[in-house]
Amino acid sequence: MTKDKEKSPSELRMDLVSNDWVVIATGRARRPETFAQQERIKDDVSSRKCPFCKLKFSGKLVISHPNDFPAFTPADDLNERKQGPNRIMNGVGYHEVIITADHKKQIAHFSSGEVKIVIDLYQKRYLELMNKKFIKYISIFHNHGREAGSSIAHPHSQLLAIPVVDPDLRSSLDGAEAFYRSQGKCVYCTMIEWELQDKKRIIYENEKFLVVCPFAAQVSFEVRVYPKEHQPYFEKMTEEEKEFFADAMQKGLNKLYKGLKDPAYNFYFHTAPCDGGNYDQYHWHLNILPKTNIWAGFELGAGIEISTIEPEKATEFLREQ
Repeated sequence: MTKDKEKSPSELRMDLVSNDWVVIATGRARRPETFAQQERIKDDVSSRKCPFCKLKFSGKLVISHPNDFPAFTPADDLNERKQGPNRIMNGVGYHEVIITADHKKQIAHFSSGEVKIVIDLYQKRYLELMNKKFIKYISIFHNHGREAGSSIAHPHSQLLAIPVVDPDLRSSLDGAEAFYRSQGKCVYCTMIEWELQDKKRIIYENEKFLVVCPFAAQVSFEVRVYPKEHQPYFEKMTEEEKEFFADAMQKGLNKLYKGLKDPAYNFYFHTAPCDGGNYDQYHWHLNILPKTNIWAGFELGAGIEISTIEPEKATEFLREQ
């Protein structure tokens, strides 16, 4: 038997929400610890010229501040128009930066109590902007590391309140609605029920939240945090729920930090839009995607991600961190 024939076949796994396929390339599989050995672009951690360090925190752990280079700005008119067959509107909305005080201390190093304070501000700003004129969707995300798109080393998240629903979330909303029409239940609740039964991909859980490496992971070591109870809207979390969410989020980020030796990553919330629609079948969650691989021709051309470690092995590794 040749060496190539001895290799395990790769797996195609379907995402239950989007019906998109991902490749779990077991034939090119890597050991978990090799991801921690990847070379990383080191950020300049000097605070001397940091624009965020010049802001007044007044003893607060975290503050919100208008982005100095906003992608969206407030206005009284969308000025919707056509240009030939194409539609255009002005980029009306709000773009804020949510900044933690310590220049070097990232969220992965926070206590769960400190993480809750950050979540409190996410929720507060969301609630204050969601009813503004033209706002249909609010995106909250965090880029850590140069490879993940962070241009300033000082830890910060961003919040964009915009007049359209982003395509990635729209795909998730449509997938959740289609599953409900077909099966009569929430697709995310179905996945959570299976994960709790199968237990192969659970990194951590508490009374109200589940931290998992998803079955059809987009990237190696992808982590998701789900509320166990069905909830469409992130912004409706209670104080008690935020405490449990902070615990789960802190564990997920800290395990990635320890296991992969401070990888660059992006995290973002997927929550039902604030456009007045009926999204009762949706289930909000947090996605954490470490930069463990680079999209090349196949991923870009086919739109199919390739992961070089099985989510089950990634889970086993992260549990031990």
